[in-house]
Amino acid sequence: MMNFAIAGCGHIAYKHIDAIEKTEGARLVAMCDPNPARLEELRAITPAASYPDLGTMLAQQPDIDAVCICAPSGLHGALALEALRAGKHLVLEKPVTLDLTEAEQLRQAVRFSGVKATVVHPNRYRPAMRVLQAALAEQRFGKLSHVNMTVRWNRSQAYYDQAAWRGTKAMDGGVLLNQAIHGLDLLQWLFGPVAEVKSLTATRLKQIEAEDVAIAAIRLDSGALGVIEAATTVYGHNLEESISVFGEEGYAVIGGKTANWIRHWVCASMSREETEALIRRVDEDPYGVPGHQCIIADLVRAVREDREPEISLEDGIRAVKLALDMTGGGSGEPAQPLDRKEAIADA
Repeated sequence: MMNFAIAGCGHIAYKHIDAIEKTEGARLVAMCDPNPARLEELRAITPAASYPDLGTMLAQQPDIDAVCICAPSGLHGALALEALRAGKHLVLEKPVTLDLTEAEQLRQAVRFSGVKATVVHPNRYRPAMRVLQAALAEQRFGKLSHVNMTVRWNRSQAYYDQAAWRGTKAMDGGVLLNQAIHGLDLLQWLFGPVAEVKSLTATRLKQIEAEDVAIAAIRLDSGALGVIEAATTVYGHNLEESISVFGEEGYAVIGGKTANWIRHWVCASMSREETEALIRRVDEDPYGVPGHQCIIADLVRAVREDREPEISLEDGIRAVKLALDMTGGGSGEPAQPLDRKEAIADA
């Protein structure tokens, strides 16, 4: 049995609790948060021991095997390093960190500690994405000409105003590091590394420090071109999240408000009947097993089999690097960090 703990008890912690409870060979034994009200809420759904901070939890509960980092983004690196120094395996919520210096510290710590570290990019486990990844592995679309990743969502000013850290460069990041980070991971998981980026970002409509809209033209290592569009400025509601690919022997668009459905699929090597059956299969179960559950289960197996998790720390860093490349790597005046305990309490 692998014993899990959760650091940071905001809304995302509930997904981790559910995933751990549903995973054979995993159990939740501890959780920590400086906000007593948050801990009290979770006591109603789990008997796990509760602590005010990660250091106290690690010191008083040595039976912990793995820690899920669920605090605000700007705290991910420091909390992950603390868990790594205690020899614990890691489940890191996205994004891994908000800067590449801290990401490199994590890379080195994982390498020298010998523990397993995985990053929460659950969209890889969506049935439509698995189908697309398999088709690309089989080169069903032939040589690719270009690809596209789009996030056209709405986040109200009230969303950003509910906590002081939201929308800040030091603790949250903008649309790229927050909302679009899963798409940036999918883009490179599906199509390979990005070799060149030319981008524009802006803070157009929201009263926040970070960007609320971003666009980029990219060149992949393969030579294929691509377009990235990400925004939280869409009026009223989430409009679209999509991944598109165009090649010499076909094309596909995975879309909807969340990229869960095959909107278009044309492939020279597939008959109309095969294509319709494929789309029907995805439509029957567009969500599949929840991604958080898949990630927890994979970490348990990775530890047991002594292998890398399916979603590695390197994968998470690659998505962060692309986001930072689009924003210029955080050039300009550095953001002033919020107080650490204040940020956790507001998460």
